[in-house]
Amino acid sequence: MPVRRPAEIEAVSSLASFQPLYSLSGLVVGMLVGITGVGGGSLMTPLLVLLFGVHPVTAVGTDLLYAAITKTAGTAVHGRHGRVNWKIVATLAAGSVPAALLMLWIMAGVDRSSVSVAHTITLSLGCLLLLTATMLVFRGQVLAMLAAARQRRGRDTMSPRTVGALTLLLGLVLGVLVTLTSVGAGALGVTVLLVLYPRLDVREIVGSDIAHAVPLTLIGGMGYWAIGEIDWMMLFALLVGSIPGIVVGSLLALRLHERVIRMFLAVILVVVGWKLISG
Repeated sequence: MPVRRPAEIEAVSSLASFQPLYSLSGLVVGMLVGITGVGGGSLMTPLLVLLFGVHPVTAVGTDLLYAAITKTAGTAVHGRHGRVNWKIVATLAAGSVPAALLMLWIMAGVDRSSVSVAHTITLSLGCLLLLTATMLVFRGQVLAMLAAARQRRGRDTMSPRTVGALTLLLGLVLGVLVTLTSVGAGALGVTVLLVLYPRLDVREIVGSDIAHAVPLTLIGGMGYWAIGEIDWMMLFALLVGSIPGIVVGSLLALRLHERVIRMFLAVILVVVGWKLISG
């Protein structure tokens, strides 16, 4: 019997570790992202933690690189159609990138295998999922209330300096949340940007949010790679399913009632968020 060289053994081991269920999960998540536009982090990270038992730190790190790859394609589409406001992207990044680097420095210095670190991440993730679900259901009402409040004050918009400062602050908050949990740059970021920039087209807001998520998730993912918290085979399996899933979901979105899907997704996020908090 021929003796396999170490490289051959490693290749066989990598192929054996390929999990089709990861690809199936990526397909489902990709379809939901294509239909609703909600970021995959809200779905993928809790799915990896609860269903597959992946350690929260590894789940977050792998999902950040997953998001960077998938959202690069989205940025290209929005950029080609002129739906990215690069000034907003730059202001967000000015806050989020330093915050992400700080969080990565903290993560590198703690015992990531400890129960307390895992609990902190799952608790934060659960709370953000509940907040994301709330935004999915009540975003329209919240924006209408804020618009009415501005009109009562006799001012429809804030000063450019105030808007810039709040956008920078939003970027800082997103940098912390996304690097810690991989969640926050989707429904939450878009909602706040809609409040800060009420005169901009919603598609431009969404495009700018996606474009900002690319460097943020890439820096976060590379940071987790540097500290050894990326599962590359799992990442590959997720992408195998999610890329066609996003395409299929985008096509289905034209035929499905998007609001019904958002409500269904919100219910799922509430259940999963509560499970993470209580579990």
